[in-house]
Amino acid sequence: MKRVIGLLTFLTMAFPIGAVAQDDGGALMSYQMMKPETALTLAQATLDDCRARGYQVSVTVVDRYGLPQVVLRDRFAGTHTLETSRRKAWTAASFRIDTLEFSKLTQAGEDLSGIRHVSDVMAVGGGIPVQAAGTLVGAVGVSGAPGGDLDHACAQVGIDAIAVDLEF
Repeated sequence: MKRVIGLLTFLTMAFPIGAVAQDDGGALMSYQMMKPETALTLAQATLDDCRARGYQVSVTVVDRYGLPQVVLRDRFAGTHTLETSRRKAWTAASFRIDTLEFSKLTQAGEDLSGIRHVSDVMAVGGGIPVQAAGTLVGAVGVSGAPGGDLDHACAQVGIDAIAVDLEF
């Protein structure tokens, strides 16, 4: 029950999209987003790490709204890995939580299990939100390793590869 309350509190606080907004009294706001070059570096570092571990995967990097910025598929990755990596990235961006933890919080019998019925949700490890200065700027999703925890590990290496670029 504590996990459910924690997730609900987290989602409630996270959903007013944490844009780096400057309230100057005007009608517009600004926000941070990864440049395509940064998203590509993230995707390539993730793919390279999985490949070094012997996994053929697909990697999708999405923006803060869950829209794809970069998609890479290794030559022997299964065709299903493209859609799965996109959905993992979308889930991580939409719910602002890594999909490894999300899968635990929404498993059968948990109060939040119904969230799994939302279109495009992928409650399997391998999707991680990307944050800069406490603000969501995107997410990465990986599919093709022999387990969500291994997809997650590769995704984390990709995020670590751009960590310095995200500091501002």
